[in-house]
Amino acid sequence: MSDAAQPTAAEVRAAAEAVKAALDRHLEAVENRTGDDDPAVYAAFNDLAAAAEAYDERLYDRYDEVTPFEIPGVEDSLPPYEGPEDPSALTVLIRRDYAVAEPHRLLAQAQRIADLDRGDREEDGADAAAVVGSSVHAALGVLFGEFEPDEIASRHKEFGLEEGDSTLWVAAADELPEPGEWLSTPFDQADPGRVICRFDVSAVFDEDELHGDPDEAPPGSS
Repeated sequence: MSDAAQPTAAEVRAAAEAVKAALDRHLEAVENRTGDDDPAVYAAFNDLAAAAEAYDERLYDRYDEVTPFEIPGVEDSLPPYEGPEDPSALTVLIRRDYAVAEPHRLLAQAQRIADLDRGDREEDGADAAAVVGSSVHAALGVLFGEFEPDEIASRHKEFGLEEGDSTLWVAAADELPEPGEWLSTPFDQADPGRVICRFDVSAVFDEDELHGDPDEAPPGSS
């Protein structure tokens, strides 16, 4: 790095002062928190992490020194576990994101499935299945109606889909809910404090691995 691109000593000092101020704000937010999920605490946490990262970068650029602080990653973003030591039930929350990378492939695969289903229905004397045509909406309905999510995950390229981030949370529950109890709002009661473990997959881990130790597995990935 050239001297012109290096931060000045004053900029490094200012970054250090910003960390001190962020520490004070974080402590104040913790001392005055209104509950386990107080948004002020989360905001102060994020501000402190950003200030510490900025200081660390400027310190390294100017003096070739580092701090002993490690900015928490995705795997460290959950609060401490607050659930029962011996849970009698559990809930598994899964999110997988996809981009429709090849609509023509998706449409062709969905139409093939619809044609097979239509043939079976005609043999049974039932109404024929709807034609997918050029509707991506209809194609996705056919695809996810035919295959389990895990099979779609393993064959996503075949269906013209491109993987985005995904996460799986295993959370403790006090007891198994009554049948149908949460179906109207299935994702509203996710409590990070009850998560026993989580598994994340993201391209950001691949990028980190490229810039880090190639023998070290990316954090939080499965």
